[in-house]
Amino acid sequence: MAAHTVRFRGTVGSYSYSSVLVNKENRAVGSVAVTGTFHIEDIYPCVNNGRFPIKRIVGESVDVWADIFRDGHDIIAAALIWRREPDHEWRRVPMHLHSNDRWTASFTPEELGRYIYAIEAWTDEFATWRHGFELKQKAGQELTLDALEGAALMTRAQAGGTEAAKIILRQCEDYLRTGNVASLLAPESQEAMAESQHRPDICRSTLFPLIVDRPRARCGAWYEMVPRSQGQDPTRHGTFRDCIARLPDVAAMGFDVVYFTPIHPIGRTNRKGRNNSLTAMAGDPGSPYAIGAAEGGHDAVHPELGTIEDFRAFVAACRRLDIEVALDFAVQCSPDHPWLTQHPDWFKRRPDGSMRYAENPPKKYEDIVNPDFNCSDAASLWQALRDVLLFWVDQGVRIFRIDNPHTKPLPFWEWAIREVQSHDPGVIFLAEAFTRPKLMKGLAKLGFTQSYAYFTWRTSKWEMEEYLRELTGYPERDFYRPNFFVSTPDILPYHLQSGEPWMFKSRLALAATLSSNYGIYNGFELLEHEAIAGKEEYLNSEKYEIKVRNWDQPGNIKPYIRELNLARRANPALQQTSNLRFVQIDDANVTGFVKVSVDSSNTVAAAIAMSGEPHEFWFPLSDVKVKIGNDFRQVVAVENLLTGERHPVEWGGLRVRIDPARDPALLLRCLA
Repeated sequence: MAAHTVRFRGTVGSYSYSSVLVNKENRAVGSVAVTGTFHIEDIYPCVNNGRFPIKRIVGESVDVWADIFRDGHDIIAAALIWRREPDHEWRRVPMHLHSNDRWTASFTPEELGRYIYAIEAWTDEFATWRHGFELKQKAGQELTLDALEGAALMTRAQAGGTEAAKIILRQCEDYLRTGNVASLLAPESQEAMAESQHRPDICRSTLFPLIVDRPRARCGAWYEMVPRSQGQDPTRHGTFRDCIARLPDVAAMGFDVVYFTPIHPIGRTNRKGRNNSLTAMAGDPGSPYAIGAAEGGHDAVHPELGTIEDFRAFVAACRRLDIEVALDFAVQCSPDHPWLTQHPDWFKRRPDGSMRYAENPPKKYEDIVNPDFNCSDAASLWQALRDVLLFWVDQGVRIFRIDNPHTKPLPFWEWAIREVQSHDPGVIFLAEAFTRPKLMKGLAKLGFTQSYAYFTWRTSKWEMEEYLRELTGYPERDFYRPNFFVSTPDILPYHLQSGEPWMFKSRLALAATLSSNYGIYNGFELLEHEAIAGKEEYLNSEKYEIKVRNWDQPGNIKPYIRELNLARRANPALQQTSNLRFVQIDDANVTGFVKVSVDSSNTVAAAIAMSGEPHEFWFPLSDVKVKIGNDFRQVVAVENLLTGERHPVEWGGLRVRIDPARDPALLLRCLA
């Protein structure tokens, strides 16, 4: 194929362009954002001009918009094209002019995996001819030559379907036999030519990537479990069998995901004692994050938990209860990890030859060392870490919580996530990164399915609403899926340290309703709140010891957790995060919002108290609409999701009262 390069430099909107490669028929080769004839700009959705993929759920429509224009008055046609990355054939759908050179179309991916999509634009020569012909016809001008030009366009039609070809042939023959131009102007001629006409100036936009995930990526209630603390005997290490025994309780609370802290052999060198002391006493189990010992590394299980067969039995037990298993993946090693002997060049040493342990000044972690991603054998290190992930995928794990991913090279994660999802596109990665906002978003862009968020430290109404507007705005909503954890083994927020039940319920309700993905750390349901003085850390943390609990102790909030999770399951509006709008409530300590399901069939209004005193206020609902069939109607009543009570909506809203001592959250299904 002969080709030449047409130089055309400049910037249009946020897109830069320098050259377009075209063949002898002036067809675009490869992917370009702009050609000398067409401008295709302000394309939505895209992230960083297409450098990173947008995210959607399988079966969810991808609505694409773009500004498309060219010089002159010729009529433009455009199409949205897409395909799965491994495929070769493009699928396409016509784009439609919305207004002011803005075009739109949509497609719905029905399979998991990675896709690419783009926009093609060309001059619709036949529509341009038809429009000009009709104008001249109205003006009473001579049209013999114009009619011949239209017929000539039809004779050059190509690449259309069989039916379109039949129509074009029939209409041309009719015109040539009768001289009646009506055959050329007929609607069926226009439709057939739109499909089949020659497109000498067609151009294609940049290719944009898309990741299509399974529904669990969009919605899940996580229960973080420390497996060694699930037994009932304080003198015995918990096992996978003990974890299986706890599953009915976890399922009864309505959780979808059980997330294990690391389950691997724990090192003995520099093992930490209770409360992170430098000296371990006899019987201290050490931190599960000090991964690796003589018994094995990241692809082994801690012997006191059981065997790999016991772990598989746990996965099977979860599956029977419709619960998924998430594993913690921490890229760090105990000094006893087999890799330090097998691959000593993967780790850094200090000038005196000693191993460089991990630290985050002023914090020190004497019981772990970090691999050196810049070592001379980095390729083997990358492959070994990928193989660990694939090993656990083979054991039935399809969700990984990645510990501190922001401290490892970003290119590694982009590569590793792609590698694992090439093996199984349903694998979900949660980024545990409490760091600078742009770095957190950068991790989400390069492939992490979900991300931790600053929810834990957003405690006032104004900052909570401001933060959610950021996460649900553009472009964040297209790549950042927040997972709101109310607490973690590392973080006991100050606002929970008083142990007030209303606060635990308020934080739970905020997490479970504002975000479709949220989680609690085991013990939250028991209102555990004993902290190290002046720190956001648990006293007697089970990161360094084994705890035994009465999971039904008086004062627990397990029934409340169950009610919230049941409400989430029954209302698709709460199973997504982006379609969120805050409403004006004249109380500085009550946040109010409305969420609408992806298909607009379910609308939920919520008001949640963020302080402990009773609150009375007007809840405005006049501008909230409910979809009934193809119509959107005014809200006429609401149903309390937790009590089932119904109330009419009068004068565009409700006068309501919240007593946080009883329930800090008001959740209402909107009815029309």
